[in-house]
Amino acid sequence: MLMLAALTLPAGKLRAQGETALEALREAQAQSRRVVRGTPMYFELDEHGDTVFMETLDPVWIFPKGRKMKDGDWRKYYKLVYNFNKVYPYALVGRKMMAQVDSTIAADASKRSERNRYINDVEKELFRLFEKDIRNMTVTQGLVLMRLVDRECGMSAFNIIKTYENGLAANFWQLVARLFSQNLKTRYDPTQGEDAKIEELCKIWDSGQWESLYYSIFMERPPRVVIQRETLQTEVQKKSR
Repeated sequence: MLMLAALTLPAGKLRAQGETALEALREAQAQSRRVVRGTPMYFELDEHGDTVFMETLDPVWIFPKGRKMKDGDWRKYYKLVYNFNKVYPYALVGRKMMAQVDSTIAADASKRSERNRYINDVEKELFRLFEKDIRNMTVTQGLVLMRLVDRECGMSAFNIIKTYENGLAANFWQLVARLFSQNLKTRYDPTQGEDAKIEELCKIWDSGQWESLYYSIFMERPPRVVIQRETLQTEVQKKSR
């Protein structure tokens, strides 16, 4: 009976019904196919023809045995790691630039007027280079940067201002720091408190293991801080005689 009904249908209608059935079959197969998830694994054949699976593991940092902190302390430590990664490159560049300024003053600025003019020009160049970056830092990041500048340059923030500007400017910024319960005269001490934690991070950075530590905490590579220049272009302007 079905065969008789099929024979009585027009050929075009039969073809259309066949295409519809084929599309439905393909759709059903696509829906039933399992979605592949995860990371593909690679393999090599050894000398015996056996399959050996190969995988590259991301670096991890193993904290020293006996390192115990409460949850709140761990959160503070992770925040310090994050902020350190943001500001330490600026402290390293600051050390290079301060050495450049000192050598330029010693070699070329023989008069006090030349020295003062050069310092003012350097200050303007530093503002052009770093004002936007520093304004985008948080207060906590600024405090970490201040500690790192002391470590790298061997001078407190107060003494840096006093040396390259004047005592009046240094005292003014010391007053501002006091309003935020900070002290620009406090020296960096790698054996005490927060400075000891910062010193530990500096050593990890210098040992080349910073990426492993950062990845172990945040499960991503540390963002790279891009600094426009690491040297100053400002030169001593001498009056023509």
